[in-house]
Amino acid sequence: MAEGKPSRGEAASGGPGLTPEQLRIVVTLGFCGLVSAADNWFVSPALPAIANTLAIAPAAATVVLTAYMLPYGLLQPVSGSAADALGRLRMLRIIVLGLGVGTVLCALVTSLPALVLARVVTGCFAAGIIAVAQAFINDTVDPHNRAAAVSILMGVTFTGQGLSAGLGGILTDIVGWRAAFWAFGALALIAFLLLLTLKEPPRRTATPSGATTAAPDSKTSSNPVSSFLRNAVRVFLGHRRGVYILALATGVLFLGTYGLMGTFLAQVCGLSSTHSGLLMMFYGIACMVGGPLSSRVNAQRSLPDVIRIGAALGAEAALALVVSTITGSWVPALIAALCLGFGYIFVQPSLATMAMDADPERVGLSTGLIGFGVFVGGGIGSSLGGVLLSSGGYFVLWGAALAGLVLQLFAARALLR
Repeated sequence: MAEGKPSRGEAASGGPGLTPEQLRIVVTLGFCGLVSAADNWFVSPALPAIANTLAIAPAAATVVLTAYMLPYGLLQPVSGSAADALGRLRMLRIIVLGLGVGTVLCALVTSLPALVLARVVTGCFAAGIIAVAQAFINDTVDPHNRAAAVSILMGVTFTGQGLSAGLGGILTDIVGWRAAFWAFGALALIAFLLLLTLKEPPRRTATPSGATTAAPDSKTSSNPVSSFLRNAVRVFLGHRRGVYILALATGVLFLGTYGLMGTFLAQVCGLSSTHSGLLMMFYGIACMVGGPLSSRVNAQRSLPDVIRIGAALGAEAALALVVSTITGSWVPALIAALCLGFGYIFVQPSLATMAMDADPERVGLSTGLIGFGVFVGGGIGSSLGGVLLSSGGYFVLWGAALAGLVLQLFAARALLR
């Protein structure tokens, strides 16, 4: 796929171009992604309650977010590469089932170290869901409609991220944060059952011309670990390296900002877990609306242009949070949640689509490296945000996010040139 103006087929809007069966597959995969995103982000408005139950400071509780996101990001290339060898559907069933078991374990712990360990385990299983789902789409959807399918996938996925914040906040206030973990464990079981209705797709790879060919047999190596690392480094530093650098920055800035909003709304705006979650739910609404919208924008603009629009929306979100800090009002924070959702859903699917031709023989690995960048970046962003919060407060935190997002906006042009 060229980095300039998309081809006629690529510019097509996703809905009319997808068959009913393809749309069913994309929505099913999106629900699996929804569960993995929800499993992480419902924790954000619950952090004050978790901190109170475990007798720790709210800033220290942010480690719970990092404990999920770091393995979630680190292992995405591994899961994607494993799916290239074992099969997309088989890998998805394994990791979704493991996600459900890990989430239930989180409901049973009685200390912060145990909760952190359970979140690490959950993140390890959940790691490949997005990357493998995107590779599944590569095998199922023709190149002309692939960008639209990925936008739908990510729109459904990150609708879960936003809606889970509202549901998680309500459950936390009514029956406690442990019940929220039980509820999302049940959602993971439903996702697993839905995967049983799908069939393994025939393996396809997209050639530079857009043609679809049968994938070659996986290359063997006497040392699979070194082979994997060599391939991962080659893809990451290859002709799409600018895409992966932006994925890392997107995780640090977008996910890092979103992850700390729950604590901010409680401490600065005085909102309860329920009200914080409901406000953050507008992030998910923006993602849901923004998925199809980004497809329509892409019909008129190139993918790099869509990414720059998303970065600009992210900068507006950070500016709104600065205003919210100064005024103590939740209204600018509501605007921030909307801008952050629209910005993220413009940036992340576009990066994933551009990464699909980084190595046509290893699409799972190529898309997994996007998840690696985004979610490792999210873990770094949460940890760095906690440090900035402890040392300088929310004004410094959101000011740093604003500076970073403005820098990303201008850097995107050079990196995607």
